[in-house]
Amino acid sequence: MSETITLADVKKNPAVAGLVKGANEQLKAMGYTEHGTRHAGIVAAMAKEIILKITNDEREAELAAIAGYIHDIGNAVNRRGHGEISGAMAFRILADMGMDIAEVARIIGAVGNHEEQIGTPISGIAAAIIIADKADVHNSRVQNRNPMTFDIHDRVNYAVTDTDFAVIPEEKEIRLSIKTDERLAGIMEYFEIFLDRMLIARRAADYFGYKFKLRINGMKM
Repeated sequence: MSETITLADVKKNPAVAGLVKGANEQLKAMGYTEHGTRHAGIVAAMAKEIILKITNDEREAELAAIAGYIHDIGNAVNRRGHGEISGAMAFRILADMGMDIAEVARIIGAVGNHEEQIGTPISGIAAAIIIADKADVHNSRVQNRNPMTFDIHDRVNYAVTDTDFAVIPEEKEIRLSIKTDERLAGIMEYFEIFLDRMLIARRAADYFGYKFKLRINGMKM
């Protein structure tokens, strides 16, 4: 008999906790920004908000939150192909927890499609975690504390002093507003590493019939 699994249940699962921690430790060693409980929690919350505001489907929103929380656990194995790896890991964990297999399938499909290089917004859950994942840009994600050794990803994230994310149903828009310190990284540097991410975010917004709007320091992009 299947169980109604919630994000709270998933967070309590020792395998999930260990994989989220292990994935972040591996990425930190490789010089990547934070992909641990902070990022997982933010993506989960944003993905849930997107679904609730657009469809008002509470169960769909909970599934999006679960997918958002576990979307990066495959980084514990390898950065390359981590979306597909995350999906394979999630299948075993969620099935073992007793989740309905149809719900498991929807979650792993979304998780396996969140990477901008190969991902596609195949469902509302997938579209929600794509947008939420790409919207998490902030200086608190920088794990390298030595500015002298920053790469472009560190510089761009470190330069972001504030982000504001909003879903606006009456205008059919999803807005991401970013404030940056241009003394630390120029806007063109932002686009150098985030262009592909913004393009897939726009495709994800299109899935809902919405427009994805980006503002940097008050300028529409």
